[in-house]
Amino acid sequence: MPHAVELGVSLQAASRESVTATMPYAERHTTLGGALHGGALMAFADSIGAVCAFLNLPEGAGTSTIESKTNFLRGVTSGAVSGRAQPVHVGRRTIVVQTELRDDAGKLVALTTQTQAVLT
Repeated sequence: MPHAVELGVSLQAASRESVTATMPYAERHTTLGGALHGGALMAFADSIGAVCAFLNLPEGAGTSTIESKTNFLRGVTSGAVSGRAQPVHVGRRTIVVQTELRDDAGKLVALTTQTQAVLT
């Protein structure tokens, strides 16, 4: 995932039940106010959510995000963001994943729910 690499995303663990990763604060990924841009946070959540969906696919299938919704709860102006993606629904046609993003203090930064298509 070249874009995830550009964001500095580092996978910590990945299984069918949970994917965890971190993304460092980087000034080049901020808004005018110096907080991480919502687009960077959504890309981080989408990336680890996609890994979680991929790990839950049937043999030979692919996946693509068809819907993603994020609630932003606080800004991140330093340190790193940690993420944890977990499947909420694993079906034949769609996989729904929920991803929590937290700051260095463990406070919830954003909550993303995304639907991934199962492509056979």
